[in-house]
Amino acid sequence: MSTFTVVLIVPTGVGAAIGGYAGDALPVAKAIAEISDRLITHPNVLNGAQLYWPLENTYYVEGYGLDRFAANQWGLHPVRQNKVGLLLDRGIEPELRLRHIQAADATRATLGLNLTDYVITDAPLEVELRTADSGASWGTIGNSGSLLRAAEKLITQGGAEAIAVVARFPDDDSPELQNYRHGAGVDHLAGAEAVISHLIVRNFQIPAAHAPALNPLPVDPEVSPRAAAEELGYTFLPCVLVGLSRAPQFVTAPQSLIPDSIWAESVDAAIVPYSACGGSAILSFSSSPTQIIAVTNNSTQLQVPPEPLGVKVTKVNSYLEALGVLVALRAGINFPVFHPNLSSLRCL
Repeated sequence: MSTFTVVLIVPTGVGAAIGGYAGDALPVAKAIAEISDRLITHPNVLNGAQLYWPLENTYYVEGYGLDRFAANQWGLHPVRQNKVGLLLDRGIEPELRLRHIQAADATRATLGLNLTDYVITDAPLEVELRTADSGASWGTIGNSGSLLRAAEKLITQGGAEAIAVVARFPDDDSPELQNYRHGAGVDHLAGAEAVISHLIVRNFQIPAAHAPALNPLPVDPEVSPRAAAEELGYTFLPCVLVGLSRAPQFVTAPQSLIPDSIWAESVDAAIVPYSACGGSAILSFSSSPTQIIAVTNNSTQLQVPPEPLGVKVTKVNSYLEALGVLVALRAGINFPVFHPNLSSLRCL
């Protein structure tokens, strides 16, 4: 029997009701991993600042790489452990930089992760944050060349097989940030974070993820449980290092040359918020046999349902219902049979 493989996507920076905060889609991933042989998802789902959860059958794949995988341009090669390079923005203040280095050392001593020596960019990255008309977050990097030079140094001199970036993000106490902390807004950092990791993955074809460097915010008794993981300390780095330590390597060679690699044709189901079906990965899966499951109660700031795009989906109300569809798919059951009004066969 073939391996049952599921892809879970919650787009970053779009205000998803579940998965738009600090790793709050991780319980969904844990549940799906229990009923799948393989779960492929991305850092936005699994990153919870200093909180994370080891899932042996779950693959941590950066968003640009996931898009290439869904398009069947890249494969995924599972690894036992990556050597992770730590890339620090020169714009981080010395004390805040030390906090992140200590966090990285802690993952080596306490979790046994394999890290290279770190590098500091030759110029501040100068991250700026933006908000689109839709309400989704995005951003720019003033010195993208400095980012890429530092990444190349980690790879060529440090032997890095994956790269964790820590960039200094602007401190902010805007109403939008307060809304996010209270569980009713968009993660205004997420869009810029995606730009950073996309640049590295696109240029070097190795796993990458980002953790922002920020000064701690004042204590707020009204912080939502969904955002509370970001209130735990000085750094969001631990979950990124843990995820990258076992992130699959990208395969750009023909399938036959890399044994045991995973390709898009093996994906049985992909799960996505109903209002966010316009992403590259879902559009790629829509032209394949992959069953796309769209979850309506995971609302986002986007208004991109599947129907106008011609994307055929199984529409469900919740992730609990999506889990039921996955169980039926895995069992080889035609899940519409669970509807009480099953019509008779008709003559063609």
